[in-house]
Amino acid sequence: MKVWLAFVIGAGLCWGTYVPLIAYGGKNLGDGKPGVGNRFAAILCVGVAYVVLAVVIPVAYFLVNGPGNATANSQGIAFSSLAGAAGAAGAICVVFATAAAAPGDRLFIAPLIFGLAPMINTLVSLVWHPTSEKALHLGLPERAPPWYFFAGIVLISLGVAMVLYAKEASEAKPVSAPATGSTS
Repeated sequence: MKVWLAFVIGAGLCWGTYVPLIAYGGKNLGDGKPGVGNRFAAILCVGVAYVVLAVVIPVAYFLVNGPGNATANSQGIAFSSLAGAAGAAGAICVVFATAAAAPGDRLFIAPLIFGLAPMINTLVSLVWHPTSEKALHLGLPERAPPWYFFAGIVLISLGVAMVLYAKEASEAKPVSAPATGSTS
């Protein structure tokens, strides 16, 4: 197995379990009363995990092994920080989406996120071609991808959304019909 594929599977496993984990965790951090305190508690827990995984471990690695091939430059720091901010902002959006959604609407959260994200990623990657000289180099590629590239992205997004929607719908409690009185 190729090493990069193991990391792809790991990312899929992590991101695929994120919405259900944060929805359940955030709900259980509250006392049942309305308010956003429990969601900020959930964000705090996510932040602690980010600090441990994304700060403590790399700092420990650098302290033990030295910087290796790591170098600091303004573009690397700026865009890596923007990526971290985008990830953290996305996590915060998920936390508040799971809190704000009505019970019947919650089943749309993960399918919409994981259907929308690959579309945005593909469109951004199609027009953004950064170089070390020009970070914001934008433009269409010299040779456009074939039509089936776009069809595949749409089909994958729809497939992911449909699978997640079906999973959530199958777990939703059925709405019972109102009782009708009988006259004799």
